[in-house]
Amino acid sequence: MSTQRYSVTPHPIETLLTWVKSGEIAIPEIQRPFVWDATKVRNLLDSLYQGYPIGYLIVWRNPTVKLKDGSLSAGKKILIDGQQRVTALMASLLGRQVLTKDYETVRIRIAFNPLEEKFEVANPAIQKNSIWIYDIAEVFSPESSIIDLTDDYAKRNPDIDIRPVSKVLENLRKIVNNHVGIIDLAEDLDIETVTEIFIRVNSAGAELSQADFAMSKIAANETYGGNMLRKAIDYFCHLAVAPEFYLKIKEGDKQFAQSDFFAKMSWVKDVNDDIYDPSYTDMLRVAFTSEFRRGKLQDLVALLSGRNFETKQYEDEIARESFSKLKTGILQFMNQTHFERFVMILRSAGFITSDLIGGQNAVNFAYILYLMGRNESLHPDKIERLVRRWYVMSMITGRYSGNPETAFDLDIRQIDAQGLENYINAVIGAQLSEGFWTTLLPQQMETSSAISPYFLTYKAAQVKLDDKGFLSRDITVRDLVLNRLDVHHIFPKNYLKKKGLHRGKYNQIANFVLTQSEINIAIGDKSPEIYFNELGGQCNGGEVKYGGITQHAQLRENLRRNAIPETMIDNKIPDFDDFLTQRRSLMAARIKEYFDLL
Repeated sequence: MSTQRYSVTPHPIETLLTWVKSGEIAIPEIQRPFVWDATKVRNLLDSLYQGYPIGYLIVWRNPTVKLKDGSLSAGKKILIDGQQRVTALMASLLGRQVLTKDYETVRIRIAFNPLEEKFEVANPAIQKNSIWIYDIAEVFSPESSIIDLTDDYAKRNPDIDIRPVSKVLENLRKIVNNHVGIIDLAEDLDIETVTEIFIRVNSAGAELSQADFAMSKIAANETYGGNMLRKAIDYFCHLAVAPEFYLKIKEGDKQFAQSDFFAKMSWVKDVNDDIYDPSYTDMLRVAFTSEFRRGKLQDLVALLSGRNFETKQYEDEIARESFSKLKTGILQFMNQTHFERFVMILRSAGFITSDLIGGQNAVNFAYILYLMGRNESLHPDKIERLVRRWYVMSMITGRYSGNPETAFDLDIRQIDAQGLENYINAVIGAQLSEGFWTTLLPQQMETSSAISPYFLTYKAAQVKLDDKGFLSRDITVRDLVLNRLDVHHIFPKNYLKKKGLHRGKYNQIANFVLTQSEINIAIGDKSPEIYFNELGGQCNGGEVKYGGITQHAQLRENLRRNAIPETMIDNKIPDFDDFLTQRRSLMAARIKEYFDLL
């Protein structure tokens, strides 16, 4: 039986709030700002008033670290579960402002009716009704006494028997004496164990990622500027999605607005590109892996705590160096030149819209390679080629789709050992053999997912190869992709449904093609035998029904570029299964043709 690695102790809510105010327990603001709506705050207070339990809080003490003079510094406790509940109590009982999910600073006021002993979210109607105490923070103010509160209530409600009100207000104030259980985790527990405890205790079954723990470590450290660094990460990611957020930062967080971080991210306010909108997890992965040459974020958590991997001790100097390196990585990530040129590389590979971007971790590692290439002073053209090819290889092989952290760690360590260019070329050569293109990739393309990495890459290939849309004389696939047009079926969907085929069959990506809506409408539910025969007539001087192609050579070239068997215009229409098999091979060949140009 293993030794218990935690303690559970009940503490009065008043004590807990005192600890938070004094900083003995830090609220690291992991994941997000305050996301509860006011009704959940009301319900929490009602539970406390009724004497119901409100769940456990989980705190995890930072390790004790060795300082330069040899002395030891006890780590601060970090609240890793219960942030929303504690913030709700701080807001409602102490009148503290909270930062909402829209990054607006607001006061949450909860009203109380002492006659009915009922809580409600404060509103203008309640404010006008003297029966209600508009804001219960008044009741919990250190300057307030029960006598004063009762007298004030009596003056506003002269016809009410005030004796029960006094007793009710006393009961209300006593809710801070209610106990809440605090699970205190041992400082030497690893992240996996802490995560497992969190999931088992948390009734909602919410998950904490290793990036969450890293953000908690960053936010809780003021000595090395972690609190400001956490804001830089969070703000940049929010700004990338909502450029208008710039003014909220500038006006709502004056301290941050005067920092170097704010100056270095201000360019994002003028960008509306959504090719790469990173989350804080993406940003941490890229910054950490590129600077520390490690791929597992649990190592970042340990390093930010000051862990010496050789001695197994915690040292303040390592924590200081780790925060400094992470700050460098974050600044490199948000650098305008780096970010915009990386996005330009993705575009140059045919990934011209966010709809074509698949596998965020593949994008993240591609950015890592870009930053490392710049750091090694490789020629820009060489960096572009290496990044393009690695990203596409990662997409179509699913390199980071399983356990991305393990793959990141393996790749970055091998790059360190073998060199950036050598490793990339070696991996691509091994992964994308002739057998991959002729056998494995066509097999993997047997899918009905329009967002599969294979179909996304195929569309990017058509963009890069400057292909025309199916049966289009002038409209390119690039035009179609930029206009967000849907894919269409070569063997029409309703035609196949009438033959009894199910969705997973008729929606195979090998049956998808990009074409103009008017061409798709003209084809309708016609069988391929009919409309391909009419296409042949169209190229022999007959009626032009589909697009504007009127020459046999043009039609054959259009079919070739759209990976469709050219024999179909010679009245040799294969059955649907044979068609899918043929087209998968042709699509794979087009992707190879494209890859060789990258």
